[in-house]
Amino acid sequence: MNGLGDKFRAIFGRPAQVFRAPGRVNLIGEHTDYNGGFVMPAALDFGTWVAVAPRQDNQLVLRSYNLDEQVQFDLEDESHPEHHWSDYVRGVVMTMRRQGVSVSGADLLIWGNVPIGSGLSSSASLEVASCLALGGQDLPRPLVATLCQQAENEFVGMRCGIMDQYISACAQEHHALLLDCRSLEARPVPISPEVRLVICNSGVKHALAGGEYNQRRAACEEGARQVGVELLRDARLDQLDGLSANLQKRCRHVVSENLRAEEAGAALLRGDLPRFGQLMYASHASLRDDYEVSCAELDQLVELARPLPGVYGARMTGGGFGGCTVNLVAAEHCESVVGALKAGYPAGEVYVCSASAGAGRVDL
Repeated sequence: MNGLGDKFRAIFGRPAQVFRAPGRVNLIGEHTDYNGGFVMPAALDFGTWVAVAPRQDNQLVLRSYNLDEQVQFDLEDESHPEHHWSDYVRGVVMTMRRQGVSVSGADLLIWGNVPIGSGLSSSASLEVASCLALGGQDLPRPLVATLCQQAENEFVGMRCGIMDQYISACAQEHHALLLDCRSLEARPVPISPEVRLVICNSGVKHALAGGEYNQRRAACEEGARQVGVELLRDARLDQLDGLSANLQKRCRHVVSENLRAEEAGAALLRGDLPRFGQLMYASHASLRDDYEVSCAELDQLVELARPLPGVYGARMTGGGFGGCTVNLVAAEHCESVVGALKAGYPAGEVYVCSASAGAGRVDL
């Protein structure tokens, strides 16, 4: 956000450093990350900015510019989460300190433009930006991602995989990353200049810290146990036949989605956009029918996009139960596609995005 440093000075009376971390959209590879599999996210122009300056005491003061709220807590405070946006920062602080990273008292002013509850990882961008602002700027970026994932798993209570935090911390401009979530090896995959990422926000907000998301993860763990592998990433489709009907559906999505993600990476590298689009549609069908994390609004948006000239592929993106779809669209057709999607689904919002760089300090 331009001027966040000036707003910090106006509120707190002294200069600040500013850090930014982006949100993300996942092109393919959904619910595979916590199963040790493959994902292909790209960072977005949307993000979270944190202005920070040190204090002389042991307090952290968090002020949300968006919400006009202020929260203060002691660095030694390890109380339970309060189901508040500040939990993401508190969890990062606790995790950093437990891992030996020095965190000192500070004032933080936070501003973001990632749509909340949209599945574009507003929480991960807040975590990563806060980690950098509070002393993590010199850490290797994959370690930043790991610390932030741990904070969300262990403090917030959302058993997410590494994808959101990793792409926010490590993204390369004009690229997606084909990420192996077990080894954390990442291969940059160029996003063709001839296409745009058109994101449709259904307006249906999801809340994933518990409930259905964690049930899906538990099903995957049980399926892996019954098949005899540590992670579903190592299972084959023919090994799933003996599972109960429900477990078989859940696990079939994960195993087939890993195969789709790997093939999609190869398709982008050779410039085969039609094949990539086919894989996006297959991914959405699997998420809808086998993993059952789509909803009527997301399905409607995918079907609206399917016949439009210039649309290579569409799918739901993110954890599901609401949020967004992502469309791979030829640049020359982008304006007409956006118009058609807005006309067909007036309750939502449509964003045309480019793949951005990962987190870092912002020059004022």
